[in-house]
Amino acid sequence: MQQLEKQLKVRQRTLPIIKNKESALRVEVKRCKSEMVEHDEEYARQMESYSTMFALWNDFDPSLVKAGNFIIGKQKVAGVKVPVLENVEFIVAPYSLFNSPKWYADGIELLKQMAMTAIQRELLDKKLRLLEKARKKTTQKVNLFEKVQIPGYQDAIRKIKRFMEDEENLSKSSQKILKSLLEQREEDAV
Repeated sequence: MQQLEKQLKVRQRTLPIIKNKESALRVEVKRCKSEMVEHDEEYARQMESYSTMFALWNDFDPSLVKAGNFIIGKQKVAGVKVPVLENVEFIVAPYSLFNSPKWYADGIELLKQMAMTAIQRELLDKKLRLLEKARKKTTQKVNLFEKVQIPGYQDAIRKIKRFMEDEENLSKSSQKILKSLLEQREEDAV
């Protein structure tokens, strides 16, 4: 009985903490989704500026720019480790400033920006999936505590208390019956 009461108290103390984590995760998921929309809009703007110079891109050598090392760190958000882009190194092949068009430098910068936005978008997508998975798991835990475990422990404690009360009542009743039988025998003996 004491063990059940102890377990019940642990779950009742833990429930608000888990609910706070769930709400923090819900806020982070919402924030991550809005960041993804912003990145999509930024990428659309970059694609638009890319398409305005479409005719010129036929002359551009795409092998001039390559993504090098990615430095991806980890950050804890509401207890969940998520990836964070710290740095991307781009490798720009040497090209002749005199023999290539003047817009090559702008084109290289545009390609770098587009690549950076696409990489950040991918990491945001991974972050969103991790946060949604953790939020779903936390919501399941909250529901388990609220709807199954806490009521189950309360019901078990109530049943045990009733059983113990019944046992006590039966014990008192049997003592009264025994006492009345003994009194009856004493009266019969006199």
